[in-house]
Amino acid sequence: MHSARHSLETFFAASSIAIIGASERPGAVGTRLLQNLIEAGYKGKLYPVNPKYTALGGLRCYVSVTQIEARIDLALIATPAATVPDVLRSCAGQDIGAAIIISAGFGEAGDKGRRLQETLLDTARRYGIRLLGPNCLGLIRPHLGLNATFSKNQAAVGDLALISQSGALCTAIMDWAEPNNVGFSAVVSLGDAADLDFGDILDYLALDARTRSILLYVEGIKDARRFISALRAAARMKPVIVIKSGRNPAASRAARSHTGALAGADEVFDAALERAGVVRACTIEQWFAAAQIVSSTQHLRGDRLAIVGNAGGPGVLATDRAADLHLTLAQLSPDTLTRLGAALPERWQPANPVDILGDAGPERYAQALDLILRDPGVDAALVILTPQGMTDPEGCATAVVDADRHGKPVLACWMGQKQVTSSRERFAAAHIPYFNTPEAAIDAFAALVRYTHNQRMLMQAPGSLSEQAEPDIEGARMIIEGALSEGRRQLSGLESKALLNAFRIPTMPAAFARDANEALVVAESLGLPVAMKIASRTLTHKSDIGGVRLNIRSAVGVRTTFREIIDAVRQKYPDEAIDGVTVERMADTHNARELMVGVARDPVFGPTIRFGAGGGQADILEDHAIALPPLNPHLIDAMIARTRVARLLDEFRELPAIDHGALEHALLRVSEMVCELPEIQEMDINPLIATEHGVVAVDARFVVAPDAAGPNPYAHMAIHPYPTHLTQRWQLADGTELLIRPIRPEDAVAEQDFVLGLSEESKYFRFRQTLNALTPEMLVRFTQIDYDREMAFIAVTGHAGHEIEIGVTRYIINPDGESCEFALVVADAWQGKGIGTRLMEQLMRTAHARGLRRIEGEVLSRNRPMLKLMRHLGFSVRVDPEDPEIHLVTRSLGSS
Repeated sequence: MHSARHSLETFFAASSIAIIGASERPGAVGTRLLQNLIEAGYKGKLYPVNPKYTALGGLRCYVSVTQIEARIDLALIATPAATVPDVLRSCAGQDIGAAIIISAGFGEAGDKGRRLQETLLDTARRYGIRLLGPNCLGLIRPHLGLNATFSKNQAAVGDLALISQSGALCTAIMDWAEPNNVGFSAVVSLGDAADLDFGDILDYLALDARTRSILLYVEGIKDARRFISALRAAARMKPVIVIKSGRNPAASRAARSHTGALAGADEVFDAALERAGVVRACTIEQWFAAAQIVSSTQHLRGDRLAIVGNAGGPGVLATDRAADLHLTLAQLSPDTLTRLGAALPERWQPANPVDILGDAGPERYAQALDLILRDPGVDAALVILTPQGMTDPEGCATAVVDADRHGKPVLACWMGQKQVTSSRERFAAAHIPYFNTPEAAIDAFAALVRYTHNQRMLMQAPGSLSEQAEPDIEGARMIIEGALSEGRRQLSGLESKALLNAFRIPTMPAAFARDANEALVVAESLGLPVAMKIASRTLTHKSDIGGVRLNIRSAVGVRTTFREIIDAVRQKYPDEAIDGVTVERMADTHNARELMVGVARDPVFGPTIRFGAGGGQADILEDHAIALPPLNPHLIDAMIARTRVARLLDEFRELPAIDHGALEHALLRVSEMVCELPEIQEMDINPLIATEHGVVAVDARFVVAPDAAGPNPYAHMAIHPYPTHLTQRWQLADGTELLIRPIRPEDAVAEQDFVLGLSEESKYFRFRQTLNALTPEMLVRFTQIDYDREMAFIAVTGHAGHEIEIGVTRYIINPDGESCEFALVVADAWQGKGIGTRLMEQLMRTAHARGLRRIEGEVLSRNRPMLKLMRHLGFSVRVDPEDPEIHLVTRSLGSS
């Protein structure tokens, strides 16, 4: 199969542009647009359109786009908002499939503007025109001289791509970038993002050979699944660094009023970025510094940093900043300290930071850096220089550039300005990240540490359900449906515990009592001591209203407590419905830690899972961490480690360590619950008692709501879980056992071996090129997929205790959202056994269940076995009118 030209090429590689609304009036947007394209040296054809002029900028000016006889790739529209739908219709008549709408007055301009934007979008969809904007600055592609913006700045050629929801910020960044020698591969202003949004642009730039790193400026998100899906796909290919405004509620409201997109909770946004494998910056300086370091350094194996420089003060400043950010300074080994002592003057102090003294020259820098990087306890080094009387800044910089870095990242901080300019140029040429101050260098190293951590999080592909005992999902749904049928959104205490029990989360035995005598019977049945809690369908937070009594040890106490609870709550809330009291066995709190596990529904990213300190002080301490489901043990460990209470879970003073396996099991079960029950809006387990013997949920609260189920059972989640349910076993006619399952990141080695084992003909049929092995980028694209936007199934068989891949098929959803393009290849030795048929049938069933209507592909004309299979599977087959060497194969997914 062969991948088609990317649908956004007409934006990023337009060979002809119509500027509709071009002008020569001073200060007009249309004037600036035309000037920028001409001054940037645009390499394609320009066609100004404005009925008021016959010529503009030395070019013929057209009355209407319909008068242009040449083919136009891209329309640049800067006419009054009310005219834009008609302009689009004219573009459709000229078969123009892409338009950048600079004009304002749409979604950002109140109800009237929103209605106009809906008309605009309907028109574009009717005629198959993709839109950037409206109300945007435009797009820049510096290497083509394509400056389709009204900015007063020209962007230099570079390898950074910038995507921004704020056009004003784009202009400010380009103004800052010019004197700082920062260049761009692309600059994209999204504006109101009526059509093209972050997801579309990220998809393109992830595969763009000219882009090395991607910068995102985010104010709000309209489609979280699309955003996270594209972000994860891009981050697997190249570094992505995000800066987000609205880190506090007031700023968040301001951002929403600007873009119309939702921002959600800031800590949830952080959790989303963590799972997406990207890093977040808080300032523009940090933004560019992070981009520089994560794209310029080698792989970071750990976070232990060594600091070396020719002055003590800057090293102390760096150490202070590292402590602020909870970074780890390396402990140099005794052998390293001994070798440094032999190489440095006697007055040096054996410690990290390593002060090599003010008279240090290039040789001393080189020797000290080499010894430090050889230390197995050092993961990276920061080299600092202050230009003193005997200092040779450029010579020392050359020594650092030429040094053997032992596969470890090295950062440079040459302080000052005039004396170190040439040194910084040396670092830039050698792709060594450099900084003006020690604090900035440490901030950048912190970004590299976070990036490395988040890339590991990106690799995690947990399923919706674990391999443990299956939960009773149907029973849990029936409990929720029962409450909703009664018009209740909050589950009772017993219903909440039943829901936890359905997912195998331990709870304390409990029963409902309507009067004091029933309470006594229940207490004696469960065994004293007991806890008693008010049972009400309308009252929450029972402890706050005096509705909880603990550790009741006698029969008399049970009956007395029943009356006290009922009377106290009725006195405070006479109009509320009180059903009775729930009686439950008291939990053993010996050696216990009180924890909290919660679920909340973020307006942007959907369900989130919260873990932290529990009990009555949970809200006061605010000690918690948040993660997006689905979770697995690695993600759970990372979430727990971010809390302060984590330090109390191991052996502590006289307390034994808790049962970590039981806590992990409970959190995995909560993750499963969130994945499988989209009706859950809120959940609190507080406290979750953890001891050396296990965990038990003492109290729980659920809030539920009806869910509009669609074709995708996990549509309520920002991250699609690994689709374990699509795994199937199959046996060949000769008895060979095969497993067909979705591909995982861990399959990279098997995928590479599979491709290496294909014949040259099979490789050419699949990739349309001579290919010895998959490149690292291709391997990432093929094995680290987002199961919402694409699917890949591999057929594997066991051999010598491990799996061998013998076939693979995949689809990727097309931009129309209704069709997909597929690929299929089976190992040469396994062809003719029905494996291709089985793989394709599974792929088509999955695509149909996903809501797709059509599957299509391209097959080389001489690949007769594949064409035969396509006809057998019901595909229509026709010769490509543009290339007789290719057959186009298409099939409806109405049935498969």
